[in-house]
Amino acid sequence: MGYWNQEYECMPVEQRQELQLERLQSLVKRLYENVPHYQRAFRAISLRPGDVQSLDDLKRLPFTTKDDLRQAYPFGLFATPLKSIVRVHASSGTTGKPTVVGYTKDDVETWSEVMARTLACAGVTSDDIMQIAYGYGLFTGGLGVHYGAEKLGATVVPVSVGNTKRQVMLMEDFGTTVLACTPSYALHLAEVLQESNIDPSRIRLRIGVFGAEPWSYALGREIEQKLGVISIDIFGLSEIIGPGVASECPYNMGLHLFDDHFLPEIIDPDTGEQLPYGQKGELVITTLTKQGFPLLRYRTRDVTVLHPEPCPCGRTHVRMSRIMGRTDDMLIIRGVNVFPSQIETALLELGQVEPHYLLVVDRKGNLDTIEIWVEVSEKVFKDEVRHLEKLEKTMQREIEGILGIGVKVKLVEPKTIERSQGKAKRIVDRREVYKEG
Repeated sequence: MGYWNQEYECMPVEQRQELQLERLQSLVKRLYENVPHYQRAFRAISLRPGDVQSLDDLKRLPFTTKDDLRQAYPFGLFATPLKSIVRVHASSGTTGKPTVVGYTKDDVETWSEVMARTLACAGVTSDDIMQIAYGYGLFTGGLGVHYGAEKLGATVVPVSVGNTKRQVMLMEDFGTTVLACTPSYALHLAEVLQESNIDPSRIRLRIGVFGAEPWSYALGREIEQKLGVISIDIFGLSEIIGPGVASECPYNMGLHLFDDHFLPEIIDPDTGEQLPYGQKGELVITTLTKQGFPLLRYRTRDVTVLHPEPCPCGRTHVRMSRIMGRTDDMLIIRGVNVFPSQIETALLELGQVEPHYLLVVDRKGNLDTIEIWVEVSEKVFKDEVRHLEKLEKTMQREIEGILGIGVKVKLVEPKTIERSQGKAKRIVDRREVYKEG
């Protein structure tokens, strides 16, 4: 198993905890001295930097939320003078002002370091040709992966997202061995490859590094089958650093979260109370080493579980389960919490359908309804109506058993559901009409 930085990736847990405390104490001091927002927050709870004496004191510190970032727009949470900021990225929000993040030169180096770890964790080496189909620009994905791949020594093809036929041509002509993009775009690429009648033996892909949206293991198996790759989930978010916060390794036992740089917690999203290892809740991250834009106890809204046990690969970082959903876009249907990933897993486990689906939520009278549109292959769609109806009922029964509520399944013909070159749109919530009207 290849490591990028074995000293830190395999560091004994007790030694890492000492490092985490040292870095946490330094962070709190810097925030108190340099960021008015945090100075006010500390004073409001009568806490001074010297009060942080152990990692257990972390739970005494204030949370940071997305609203705090919006209110500080654009540079109000920066902890260093603007002249020391060498890079600015921003979130791709669709309404209002974006959330802005800044990087010093050292922050960019840290970012490159954790992304090199991420790619090494996935099995990428300096012998690989890596095609990066994440977006470049204010979005952190493309440049973050790019810097890590260069640091690792791989040959980088910075093609960005879109122009799929060109992507396929370059993949074939350049002998691309590693693909980095969203899982939904990987599926789209697989479709275009098939439609182009390209001989699979001409495609040398061996690893897919996929992130930027939640996805299930069942979807991963679908991608692996269509593209002939090992699929690796990577995790990050712009507010923390971008991609490079955590990565799976080929053992598929969760994502290694680089907790010498990013200190994780799981909390109850309703009460804010810390939860122990093994319990599902909201992921909260403190950036221990960021200089330009450090964050204390940032509430990611991502739902996951943390596991402390070492992985067979030898890395000793805490591991996190794949993201199960979000606390702020989780569907609540008739009092039941529903995550799209639950439905995705059920659909793909049943087979006979394409990995493209849409959840259409509506309200009839006072009752919420959910209809699941699922694409089937051309062959299945042309089958007898009786067979399609039976398949719909089978899917409906399986999903109702998982969710505990009634659903309707609608099988649709191929290419009905809009394809995405970025994050897939999985939900249409028509209840908003009622809220606004």
